[in-house]
Amino acid sequence: MHIATKAVSISIALAVLGGCSTLQSLNPFASKPAPRNPPAALVEFKPSMTVKTAWSVNVGSAGNALFHPALGGDSVYVAAADGTLARLEADTGRQVWRIKAGMPLTAGVGASADTVAVGAAGGVVLAFSADGKQRWKAQASSEILGSPAVSQGLVIVRSIDNRIVAFDADSGIRKWQLQRNAPALALRSAPGIAVDSQSAYVGLPGGRLVSLSLLNGGPRWEVAVGDPRGATELERISDVSGTPLLLGRDVCAVAYQGRLGCVDAASGATRWAKEFSSEVGLGADERYVYGADDRGNVSALTRDAGVSVWRNTTLANRRLATPVALGRTVAVGDYQGYMHFLSPEDGALMARVASDGSRVIGTPIVAGSSLIFQTQAGTVAALRAE
Repeated sequence: MHIATKAVSISIALAVLGGCSTLQSLNPFASKPAPRNPPAALVEFKPSMTVKTAWSVNVGSAGNALFHPALGGDSVYVAAADGTLARLEADTGRQVWRIKAGMPLTAGVGASADTVAVGAAGGVVLAFSADGKQRWKAQASSEILGSPAVSQGLVIVRSIDNRIVAFDADSGIRKWQLQRNAPALALRSAPGIAVDSQSAYVGLPGGRLVSLSLLNGGPRWEVAVGDPRGATELERISDVSGTPLLLGRDVCAVAYQGRLGCVDAASGATRWAKEFSSEVGLGADERYVYGADDRGNVSALTRDAGVSVWRNTTLANRRLATPVALGRTVAVGDYQGYMHFLSPEDGALMARVASDGSRVIGTPIVAGSSLIFQTQAGTVAALRAE
């Protein structure tokens, strides 16, 4: 878990702890303690479906960032920590163009049919046209970890100081901004922003989910997805994870050490909520909402009432990515680059595909019949069920 803090004393304490760990690792006589929660070994099973890799490319390492592919029209846009930004054909993986942004990247990608945006070092926001030409460069108040939301003529970002800013997608002119107080400690995570025709839905540290007017950034409503509680600052971390999920008239979200639930998108009224803790976002199909908790369990709950349908425990502690529904299956990646395919009926394993051995990061996307994902080492791959 990565922790971000605004308290200098806590930063120093964490650095000292990290230094002690490093010194111990240099001691040849020191024994290495066994992991408290070792990842579950991969179970053997008889595949009930065939999944093959349609195409695969390497865009470059993500470093410590959580990049993921973005769909814009019939193209997929991908980025890497070294400043690489590329446009690929979603169907074939053919590279249309690849450029260098001129500076390291920390977040991305956000895309529409004609605008591509990324977060760069020092809180810089860069926007490009669909042909790879830079449109504008703007400055946010601090580092950006979550992918920009590009929709309705806006590029919206949230920086780690809890400031949400909307820029005009064509000119980069700042349209509005909103500042929220930040808790003493928060996950160093990369929550996304969901946008519909009228509102932006933003997950915040402290377990808050806020709906903002696209017109002026004014709050429409704010609800608690997680309530910070406990005796220490660490125990009280309860941040919204992943990107809020828009499901018709509902918006669903999940928090670390908090809850998983859905609220009315117009009013914020709670539809249902369940105790849940996750560091990644949610997936859904027509019937169920899917969540991967921080212990590596994957759960399915009914969309209308949050009734638990099944829970798969075979991937315990495998640091799962956001689950994604694909046709008649649910896909979830893990820390070794495996993509696991589960039955939406009972959660049973249906298939498994390996990639480059590094962690599946961010949120995979669905483009037509393909599931497209990115790994920490930089592989971008499209999988198709047969």
